[in-house]
Amino acid sequence: MILSAGDTARALPYSALVAQIEALLRDPSVVVPARTVQALSGGGSLFVMPAADASIAITKLITFIPDNASRGLASIQGDIVVFDVRTGRRIALLDGPTVTARRTACVSLLAAQKLASRTDGPLLVVGAGVQGRAHVEAFHAGLGVQEVWVASASTASAQALVEHAKCLGMRARHITDANAALADCPLVVTTTPAQAVVMHAMPRADAFVAAVGAFTPRMVEWDASICRQLAAQGILVVDTRDANHEAGDLLQAGLDVAAVPTLGDVVNLTEAWRQRHWQPGSGPVFFKSCGWGGWDLAAARCVT
Repeated sequence: MILSAGDTARALPYSALVAQIEALLRDPSVVVPARTVQALSGGGSLFVMPAADASIAITKLITFIPDNASRGLASIQGDIVVFDVRTGRRIALLDGPTVTARRTACVSLLAAQKLASRTDGPLLVVGAGVQGRAHVEAFHAGLGVQEVWVASASTASAQALVEHAKCLGMRARHITDANAALADCPLVVTTTPAQAVVMHAMPRADAFVAAVGAFTPRMVEWDASICRQLAAQGILVVDTRDANHEAGDLLQAGLDVAAVPTLGDVVNLTEAWRQRHWQPGSGPVFFKSCGWGGWDLAAARCVT
């Protein structure tokens, strides 16, 4: 199967993909080596991300070019190759940017399902690109969120996402001050290019934040002092242990990322433990997502 972007999206409904991500985190056969990141001339990066389980193996091969918007091109381009483990035969080729958008949003959705004390919204989305759009769709489909506020450096992009949300049946509006909006939004997703700090205010005590934009140690969206406050007054969770050396927001705040629990820890802990330690009102939850080849493996499971 060679799937176009549209075919890939249709093969990855949010409900099915979030279920596969949770199942993957419970599967002891999953093996995900550390990804290789090759710096490219001009400031871009080439990512090589293999992963395998008992049935299939994948390699994700994508480029990330931060300034591609100025060229009218997507910042992430590439493909995911899927192989049958038993025969070694290539069985699928998936559109890399589509998988990246949808699986990243579903990882945030799973974290919100497990950890958010309020899921009614409004949802604040900071950054109105591909990831912003995917998160609006995922939180609407998976949490039933009906209202979204959109902030973006690009007014045109913000308005486009607002119109898309309205087409989904949501109430949506464009705002200009994301930091002020934190006081009104218990759900927050930041999906900026992460080339500079954009969030300087403290989220609400009952907030769930998915910080998605920064996925290298040099990238950052959230102010270091806010990250330290969140560590002291709330709960930090990272997507995987790869965040130990990739979570720019937390690393630049000088935090011990290795001591922060992962989403896999949360999924695999007993319900009794979760009820003792994840009580609503215990402070804001800050979920730092950096990306992992296992999420792409989950997407390949949906297709195969």
